[in-house]
Amino acid sequence: MAKILIKDGLLVDTEWQRHQDILIDGSKIVRIAPHIDESDVSPDVNIISADGLCVLPGLIDAHTHYHLVSRGTVTADSFPEGSRLAAFGGVTTVVDFADDNKKSLLSSFEERRREMRSMGIDYALHQGVYAYRSDIKKELEEVRKKGIGTIKIFTTYKNVGYLVEKRDELEEIFKAAKELGIMVSIHCEDDKIITDIDKNWNGTYLPKDHADMRPSEAEAEAIRYVGSIAGELDMPIYIVHLSSAAGLEEVRRLRNKGVHLIVETTPHYLFLDRSKLEGPDGPLYVMTPPLRTKEDNEALQEALLEGEIQVVATDHCSFTKEQKLSSNDCRTIYPGIPGTEEMLPLLHTFAISSGRLSLSQIVNLTSTGPAKAFGLYPTKGTLSEGSDADIVLFNPDYSWTINSDSIHSASGYSAYDGMTVTGKVVMSILRGRIIMGDGIYLGLEGDGQYLKANR
Repeated sequence: MAKILIKDGLLVDTEWQRHQDILIDGSKIVRIAPHIDESDVSPDVNIISADGLCVLPGLIDAHTHYHLVSRGTVTADSFPEGSRLAAFGGVTTVVDFADDNKKSLLSSFEERRREMRSMGIDYALHQGVYAYRSDIKKELEEVRKKGIGTIKIFTTYKNVGYLVEKRDELEEIFKAAKELGIMVSIHCEDDKIITDIDKNWNGTYLPKDHADMRPSEAEAEAIRYVGSIAGELDMPIYIVHLSSAAGLEEVRRLRNKGVHLIVETTPHYLFLDRSKLEGPDGPLYVMTPPLRTKEDNEALQEALLEGEIQVVATDHCSFTKEQKLSSNDCRTIYPGIPGTEEMLPLLHTFAISSGRLSLSQIVNLTSTGPAKAFGLYPTKGTLSEGSDADIVLFNPDYSWTINSDSIHSASGYSAYDGMTVTGKVVMSILRGRIIMGDGIYLGLEGDGQYLKANR
């Protein structure tokens, strides 16, 4: 593989920003210096001018659902399509999910990994655990040896078999994960609150009702519940897609008691509110947890600015417009939206408007933070000599409008349609190979590598 020399860019890492040159040899970053003379490098080097551009470590979308089989259908973005749209958003690594088939975690993992061999970018996996069994520690040990560093637990969806209902069984799963060095991540919505509301519901079931049928109180109660277990066992846990001010307050309460919580939120909970659920396009914005109020948006934005949120991911789960609009009943609308590609420009635009979020902090939220949380650092998540040459060239001044013509998801729409954003990815490099440049996708199907968590 030829060498690449990126010259005259502003290198942005979590800890620093510097105008420096960066040399790639093969799949690794081999040198970073204020000036690297072309004559000091072999003649076959590919020179890339980054003048006026920011040079970032490749982004990590730590919460995706590409090619998810759900409710008798499959999501719009396949693994090759997900890789393509990710490259346009500067995302060079994703962490997707292996569902629990309740027969064997190992077979669940191996099946999902086989499916993902067509990825064009690198990937790791979270392993779902949807039922307790007496040999759960042995099962966890098996997938841990295969590189699984995180399991996913639900506190809802008893009706579809995702809920570990008994507290003592959930505690045993937590204990086993702690002993094996596995992070526990949790989708937090209290199932009893939701089912009680459903039993006593006398209203309609339109998209706008989704937010009331799954209220923020359910999120807060579930965080309290799993946080109490984590506190008793003195172990960290990871809260996925925090959506509400009520949930945030419970996070604060638990942290004040000494519980170690790593918190993730998403662009849609930061920048979209429940008014999107009104009208004929309401089904396009149904996801779980549902969109909240503007006040919830503002509370999460402030928490982001204050460093209370460690990771921004997208929960990318795309269905086509036709799939989404095939029902107007919030109980049967396919839940989820696309988002991987839009993450960086949305955050950068917010950083400009707030004046309180630096590009280094964005790198921490979308690259270094998830790399550290999920055992991928320092191979990923940093511009350092010896790290993978996953690099993004980003134009911080480019203004453009998000719409179906400017994004690359097979869903055919963006939840952020019509938003004008500032900042655009102009090149993405994966392990020393350009996978997107000049608006052209150059990734190769199957070129993505599976990443083992290293804690």
